[in-house]
Amino acid sequence: MHPLRFRPPVVLLANAGCSSGYFEDLARVLAAGGLQTISVNTRGMGESRGSLDGITVHDLAADVAGVLEAMGCGPAHLVGHPFGNRVARCLAADRPSLVRSVTVLAAGGLIGPATPLGSGFRNATEVKMNGSDCVTVLGARWLSPASDPKILAPVECWPAVHLAHLATSRGVALEDWWDAGTAPLLVIQGLDDEAAPPGNGHALREQHGDRVRLIDLPRAGHFLALEQPEAVTRAVAEFVGAGAIPR
Repeated sequence: MHPLRFRPPVVLLANAGCSSGYFEDLARVLAAGGLQTISVNTRGMGESRGSLDGITVHDLAADVAGVLEAMGCGPAHLVGHPFGNRVARCLAADRPSLVRSVTVLAAGGLIGPATPLGSGFRNATEVKMNGSDCVTVLGARWLSPASDPKILAPVECWPAVHLAHLATSRGVALEDWWDAGTAPLLVIQGLDDEAAPPGNGHALREQHGDRVRLIDLPRAGHFLALEQPEAVTRAVAEFVGAGAIPR
């Protein structure tokens, strides 16, 4: 049997209220490097079902664990973008045997935005929107001033689900998920990120030293994977596929 079959898979977890389709380019690069990718839509996204009432980020992490166990393919590398990295870090803390590493795109949780993010999502009249309209119509601060909102056109977002996902981490102690257990961490952050200020990634590095590989990207905001795709893809591919994971 080909040795690539035994390489750990890479699980891709998207932002709150967003389906995982915008990971397509990253998934293609990882697959070309011989790595299986698994894109998991969180409850409420696409065909993913399940109640969002009264649940926490622990429940969403358990959903991902269930996928890995059903497929019999763990431990896995997890790649989580904004809210997705909270779910990834929670899974790494709750079920460390299922996780080989965690890539944190746009770390948040400890240091909040300098000013409130506004009520655009609460006032949304559309059930489903694309990411460009989330920025231009709802006022989502997802991009660097250097980025064109059109790059978010491939992003599918359900505003009400976005709010429901974010609510799952309220009332949950930060220490439940912040550290990602003891998993190796790659933290990539946009220096223009208003929603998840880069001080979050710096705090992780300061707290955990060499367990954290930190990359700051200029001219990138909250959706750094679409704003600086080559830099993000290159860093993730090296981390999960080029012997960069401590053994």
